[in-house]
Amino acid sequence: MNEKSPTLFLLHFPPPIHGSSIVGQTITESEVINQSFDCRYVNLGTSTSIDEIGKGGIRKIFRFLFILGKVLQQLIVFRPQLGYIAITAKGGAFYKDSVVVMLFKLFRVKLVYHLHNKGVSTRQEKWFDNWLYRFVFKNTDVILLSKYLYPDIEKYVPETRVYYCPNGIPENQVESGKWKVESTESVKILFLSNLIESKGVFVLLEACKILQNKKINFHCTFVGGIGDVSEQQFKSKVVELELTGNIHYAGKKYGKEKEEAFVHADIFVHPSYNDCFPLVLLEAMQYSLPVVSTYEGGIPDVVEDGVTGFLVPQKDVPALADKLEILIKNPELRKQMGAAGRKKYEEEFTLERFEKRMVEILKEVMRDELQKLTMNKKQLVNGKR
Repeated sequence: MNEKSPTLFLLHFPPPIHGSSIVGQTITESEVINQSFDCRYVNLGTSTSIDEIGKGGIRKIFRFLFILGKVLQQLIVFRPQLGYIAITAKGGAFYKDSVVVMLFKLFRVKLVYHLHNKGVSTRQEKWFDNWLYRFVFKNTDVILLSKYLYPDIEKYVPETRVYYCPNGIPENQVESGKWKVESTESVKILFLSNLIESKGVFVLLEACKILQNKKINFHCTFVGGIGDVSEQQFKSKVVELELTGNIHYAGKKYGKEKEEAFVHADIFVHPSYNDCFPLVLLEAMQYSLPVVSTYEGGIPDVVEDGVTGFLVPQKDVPALADKLEILIKNPELRKQMGAAGRKKYEEEFTLERFEKRMVEILKEVMRDELQKLTMNKKQLVNGKR
């Protein structure tokens, strides 16, 4: 194998900002990955804002045609040995990505997919999707974020062709030892994500109502952009539950303001019921925050129940309220779990570990592919003899 294999990366770049686009940007900027491979990059995204995700439109069609043109140019001129695609698992985006896959297969380029989402198993009984999944996943390798996500693709991909690579994030810039500011008033709960219903926005509000009814002293701040829940819908729900004094929507926060939100929080909560591997959980662990989340996607690989925080069943409002109450009433437990989360981040989820693992996987994929090509050539020569 050449020391630097020509590799064409098709990934998502921000905007919009979401897990896959953040990882895509991380890969393009990684010195470790760029020094290990001869890299070219194409932005696979056709959405420029959260609002556009999952929707069609003429502009998105033209963006997609432009992407196809760039990919075709790279396949002809650059002639990659390996194609890396941050493929979407289902829906219109999957159909779009399948067309790109066809181009790679037409040029006989070895493929590896990096799945940052899930949903294959929800569509595999539909005849067209089933046929397309068989075509797309045939003779390819797949990178998953967690072992808990393998059942989603097991119908199409043997585990021998699956690699696991948990996400990693860069170290925060807060001075060591100053990740936490002790609360002097009510315990501060932080939710940081776009206002998307499946992230558990309303579930958390209902849990906060239970805490309020018990006369527990807390304040919950929601940080993030507008998703499928509008600001008006959110505020109306807060008024309906009579939570105005306990809830604050702070909107989007970046840079220093985002750091401040973590630093001044006591508990981080993410009651999602549609996620794979939320990067925001790693951020919370960086800041030594105990995390309350759900048994969803790869989250059990991130949050160790009873050690770095608590995991509750999805949409279980009483269970969520119960775990929040335990942490609110026990500052020593918050400190203990926060320290354990920080340690887990340092040992498993740093950017350096992610980059090293990605390089190992891509090199192994290429090594296996070249070995197969060599064996096929030998068999062909022996057959002619």
